[in-house]
Order: sequence, then C-alpha cells, then structure tokens
Amino acid sequence: MVTSSEDATVKVWDYETGDFEKTLKGHTDAVQDVAFDHTGKYLASCSADMTIKLWDFQGYECIKTLHGHDHNVSSVSFMPTGDHLVSASRDKTIKMWEISTGYCVKTFVGHREWVRRVKPNADGTLLATCSNDQTIRVWIVASKECKCDFHDHEHVIEDINWAPESAHHVINEAAGMEGGKKGGSPGPFLVSGSRDKSIKIWDISAGVCLVTLVGHDNWVRGVMFHPGGKYIISCSDDKTLRIWDYKNKRCAKTLVAHEHFVTCIDFHKSSPFVITGSVDMTAKVWECR
Repeated sequence: MVTSSEDATVKVWDYETGDFEKTLKGHTDAVQDVAFDHTGKYLASCSADMTIKLWDFQGYECIKTLHGHDHNVSSVSFMPTGDHLVSASRDKTIKMWEISTGYCVKTFVGHREWVRRVKPNADGTLLATCSNDQTIRVWIVASKECKCDFHDHEHVIEDINWAPESAHHVINEAAGMEGGKKGGSPGPFLVSGSRDKSIKIWDISAGVCLVTLVGHDNWVRGVMFHPGGKYIISCSDDKTLRIWDYKNKRCAKTLVAHEHFVTCIDFHKSSPFVITGSVDMTAKVWECR
C-alpha cells in the first residue's frame, strides 16, 4: 500500500501487517496523489511543487521528474496502455505525458478553475475531469475535444470515477430504465462526489444526471463503485465511510472511519479491502464483508 502526504513524502506499507516499509523522498511540497501503472512496476506521484515524479517501484528509485504545470498538480493517472500518464492541476489544465521521454504530448484546456481529478476510462479513449468550477468534463483523448460537461453540482467537485461494466445494468435499474435490454442506456457512466454533500451518477452518452444520493453531513471527498457493481463507497469530511445501495437510493451502512476528515478512498486491486486516508494522519484498511 502506498500513501502520499502533506509532509512531501510517499510512504510504502505492508497492508496485511500495517508495517511501514519505505519512504520515497524527492518532492519539496505536499504530495497530492499517487497511482500505479497496470503492471505495478511503476508508481507516479504528483505534488504542490508543480512536478510529477515517476518511480521504479522495484528499486524505489525516482527515474523521471516531469515539469510543465504552472501550479499545484492535484491528480495523476496512468493510461490503460501504460505508455502515457495524465495529470490535472490548479493551473486549470490537464496534461498527457509520454512516459518514455517525459514529454508533455497533449494539453486539455477548458476548465475555469483548479482541476481536482482526472480519470481515463477503461479503453483510454476518454478522460473525465472535475473542478472547482463546479463542472465535470469528459474529453475525447484523440482530438482533445470536450465531449460533454455537467453543471448539476452546486459546489466544488472533489472526486470522480468511471463505473465498471458490472454496474451498468444496476445503474439502468436505478434510473428506471430496463437494465441491459432495449431502452437501457449503454453508458458509459460516471460517479461524482462534491462539497455540496451529494453523490451523483451520470450517463455520458445521454448527457444527464441519473441518480443523486444525499446523506453525508459534510463535503464528499472520495467516491467510487465497488468492483462488483452493486454498491458505491464514499468518504467525507463528516469522518464517515458510507456504503450506498444506489439502486434503491439508500445508504446501506455508515462507518465512523476516522477522528478527522476522511480525504480519500481506494480499493485493493484483487482482495476485498477498502483503504481510507484522513487528516488524522492515519490510513486504514477495511475488509468488505
């Protein structure tokens, strides 16, 4: 397990024992996000120091530092093919980087404020971004065009994630469409979490919000679909982790997760574990049962 922190470090942990393994140093300001490539061999980190670093995770060495953003870099993701990275920044842009050369090969411009998050879809043809300008944008990677944008949130949007295929029929049922049959939307779909305390599910092909989930008492900081597709997991500044049965538009479980704001959430790639990070300076591993 890897965590990033405002102390300008990246730390590596054994998630089974909780043992601390290693500190990766090199950034000079808060590290905002970390991401593995699909092989697990490379790790990317991005920072308020305006750089992105690429680490060889076998040897824990920084092999490249990418310069090009003009402000805090808030989000980083590998493209599914593994040969490019994408990043989002407070400079209002999204950039795509060629890993082999470290060059910026594309810049996506359109947001009016800080871009909080960037997420490529499963085949790498689309990017989803969310921003302090209270919009979500979906971009066509090949042309850099904005395919659609959504304005229904009433505050900063903190997080977005694509729905897995396993969620598509459940989303159609939740929206009152015939799941998977004629009349059901083919998607793709996104989930978003906002400082307006709501979670929304979006149909990209139709350009509409399908479902709104309300229950958190403070900013929603992280949100994603459970890999099985039936549930959404969210975390918030109300210190809770919530599991949503979104088909029935209800919160199925609320866990008081931390002693302070819960700022991020992720799933283990192959085991039934959820990881949360908090302003209380801890990261926790939760078992899904």
